[in-house]
Amino acid sequence: MPLRFTLRQLEYFVAVGEAGSIAKAAEQVNVSPPSISASIAQLETEFGVQLFVRKHSHGLSLTAGGRVFLKEAARLLADADALHDVAGDIAEKVRGPLAIGCLLTFAQIILPALRRRFEESYPDVRVRQFERNQGQLLEMLQRGEIDAALTYDLELSQDMAFEPVMQLPAYVMLPPGHTLAGRESIAPEELVDQPMVLLDLPFSREYFLSAFQQKGLRPYIAERTGDIAVMRSMVANGFGYGIANMRPLNTLSPDGKPLVFVPLGGDIRPLTMGIAMPNAEHRTQTVQAFIQHCRRFVVEQGVFGTERVVG
Repeated sequence: MPLRFTLRQLEYFVAVGEAGSIAKAAEQVNVSPPSISASIAQLETEFGVQLFVRKHSHGLSLTAGGRVFLKEAARLLADADALHDVAGDIAEKVRGPLAIGCLLTFAQIILPALRRRFEESYPDVRVRQFERNQGQLLEMLQRGEIDAALTYDLELSQDMAFEPVMQLPAYVMLPPGHTLAGRESIAPEELVDQPMVLLDLPFSREYFLSAFQQKGLRPYIAERTGDIAVMRSMVANGFGYGIANMRPLNTLSPDGKPLVFVPLGGDIRPLTMGIAMPNAEHRTQTVQAFIQHCRRFVVEQGVFGTERVVG
């Protein structure tokens, strides 16, 4: 019996199933809502099943059969994407879909320009980007939702491969008028009684606090935030110091106030920024091209100042 559905229809169905709304799915796949509605109606007619329950004020909900159908449709689309990888490898071409994750703390600094340059170099690659915290990125890699993640070497499991790109030491972030702002470096002992604005993200939080804990110290955490831009503005406005592993070329806070970055002393290790991936025997041409592109980009652009490039 000939198939009367297309991969495009399955793509629209999966987008709606994951978004819970035709309008949201239409934005994600850049197609009009009527086109998506028509595709879903055609799938339901072809297979003789109701995939969604329509709710006027709450969007769409998958039926029990729709949930099973969604799982299989997503698997089929993944297999179809894998054919692009196979074809690209056979032809030694960089092409097809590439899902990239990036750590929230530096996505705003590096990801847009890095992605633009990559797409200009490899126009046959279709990139999707996801900005997440470290825990979320690792989960997405394990579930196969992204191909690679630009992140730190924090809490990587044995089933993850990591390609290092750059070492980033820890800095203390201060307003210019702070009593410690003129120092060449600052030891954790000198900060322990100062108010701290903690970047409160999974794994990053534990890393920053380890600078104190390994010396038996307990910092005075005055404020917490999960957004590095908010942390920078809070520091610039006098709520306390912050610790971060990046020193942007522009040292202004998001609200335009100046910041000072002083190296953090002690035994805290530098973090290595790089590309994390599932540990596999074979890497596609596209993923390998992305790794090489990242290494070239950080050298050419100098996005984090004078930190040491590795790899």
